[in-house]
Amino acid sequence: MRIILLILAISFASISLVPGQGIGSPGTIKDDGRLAASTKQLNQFFRRFNAEESPSGEIRYYPGDSLYHNVPLRQGFIQILFDNQTSSISKELKTEFINTVLSSSYPQYINFHREGWFSEVQTDFIYKGKREKVTIILKLQPEGLGYEWVFDAVSFDPFKNLFNKPVGDEKDFLHPLSHELGFMNLRRAFQDSKSPEAYTETSFTPDYLTLFLYEMKLGNLRFDNVNGVRFHFFQIEGWYFEVSQFNRPGFNTGWLISNLVKLKPGDKETIQKYIYDQN
Repeated sequence: MRIILLILAISFASISLVPGQGIGSPGTIKDDGRLAASTKQLNQFFRRFNAEESPSGEIRYYPGDSLYHNVPLRQGFIQILFDNQTSSISKELKTEFINTVLSSSYPQYINFHREGWFSEVQTDFIYKGKREKVTIILKLQPEGLGYEWVFDAVSFDPFKNLFNKPVGDEKDFLHPLSHELGFMNLRRAFQDSKSPEAYTETSFTPDYLTLFLYEMKLGNLRFDNVNGVRFHFFQIEGWYFEVSQFNRPGFNTGWLISNLVKLKPGDKETIQKYIYDQN
């Protein structure tokens, strides 16, 4: 995987939780250049979002530690976990999101091993001698004593027009009395028709991942490289956010929130269909 991780050798200045000593108002970390704000690894994104490490990143916090899930520390971390240079996320939306996450009555956290997040990987493959873009959706599943990433779906342009199922008057069908003929008219579906998918049930959808793996087993597909990775989160109730990697000068780099949406009823399913290329 050719993902370049920008590692900044900059240490956090010591931050006190006393107002006026490295804490902004109200209770936020001042991002004044003293912070090594680059979130170098996705695991660090989880720890910072939840306030499970020190500002310098050198100390891990665990349940029982005085600063574990500390609210002011979380607020400061989350504020620097946004892409503040290129994204169009409004200040008001960020504030509402942070207030939701830090709610005193119902604080919310993200969890590496919990459902509700997955990865979108942009790749290049060689298909029958031609370079093609392939989007692969991966998710975590339990395996033995740990977890593993597995393929969940694939979006591949050469497959998209393979199954253009006719509808309405254009759709051919097998007569409901076909059984009385011993289904001899199956010839229409398997030999005469150029759209055998027309004879499938109404809810039929092709399994592109199976087709993709089949073509790979035949030797028609060859992996070339990864050219982009992003992560999609639905773990915060009522919200969706996307995390992307930014390699650039300055402190606002690494894995950052690049998109944020407050969900209305039905939005989650719509966004998931869009990501999975099911529209």
